[in-house]
Amino acid sequence: MELRHIRYFKAVAEEKNFTRAAEKLAIAQPPLSRQIQDLEAELGTQLFIRSPHKVTLTEEGELFLQYASQILDLVTRSEEEVRERKESLQGTLYIASVEGCGPRLFAEWIAAFGQQHPHVQYNLWNGNTDDVNNRVMKGLCEIAMITAPYNTEEFQVLPVYQEPWVAMIPKGHPLYTPENDPVKPDDLLPYPLLIPSRESRKSEIDKWFSQTGQTPVIRGRIAHMMNAYELSLHDVGISIYPASISALAKNKEVCIRKIEHPDAYASYALIWKKDHTLSHVAQEFLSYIREDTENAD
Repeated sequence: MELRHIRYFKAVAEEKNFTRAAEKLAIAQPPLSRQIQDLEAELGTQLFIRSPHKVTLTEEGELFLQYASQILDLVTRSEEEVRERKESLQGTLYIASVEGCGPRLFAEWIAAFGQQHPHVQYNLWNGNTDDVNNRVMKGLCEIAMITAPYNTEEFQVLPVYQEPWVAMIPKGHPLYTPENDPVKPDDLLPYPLLIPSRESRKSEIDKWFSQTGQTPVIRGRIAHMMNAYELSLHDVGISIYPASISALAKNKEVCIRKIEHPDAYASYALIWKKDHTLSHVAQEFLSYIREDTENAD
């Protein structure tokens, strides 16, 4: 299998038509069809279902498309890496982040780093911690920000930030207060809670209530902060999230009360794969962040 086979396959998969794919690749259609047939013969399976006006991917074709996209992405990144070592720092930095303070911190770092290296481009993806971990493991991004706990067996970890957990409470609720003063875990026990969807969060939050001998009522497990905000706004439950969620609050429609417990803090860190050599641009970006966080301390 050669790289051109993968490029040809991806073009046909995207265009869903051999004629359009051939025009896109600037080759004749018959050679393109033969190359795809050769690829299918080598793989021992049919990748496309052909019809007179279009082609569709088989189940095996869908799977191969995922790998083909990753391979071509790695080729592009490697070409950028070779070029940037001969010229000024340039290329695309592939990063991912959880919600909370992640987008703000990355925006600040990118803005400052961009002043020094204006030719660097960025591909920034957002999701929950489990999704971000998976993205790093698959090589779809090089550097990512997640919240504790961290997988130190697979990843290098650089702590960068900490913020308190808070309770988001809608106006009219018995625990609502315009003063936004702290609230104790005991006070939350009678009310349904909405917590992040990551599996480890439930046991972490349960520990805040351990001295009471009771466990909180979990109404929902929420993957995204905006959903948690809207559900709390409609009095479905009290959202328990890192303090960054307060950026969504408007006009005292909800109050934000810090959880009064010594362990109620969310810790953020950058991670990257231990067995992966970072691209030059990723190394430089990481060095900048190290220096920035050390100066902040």
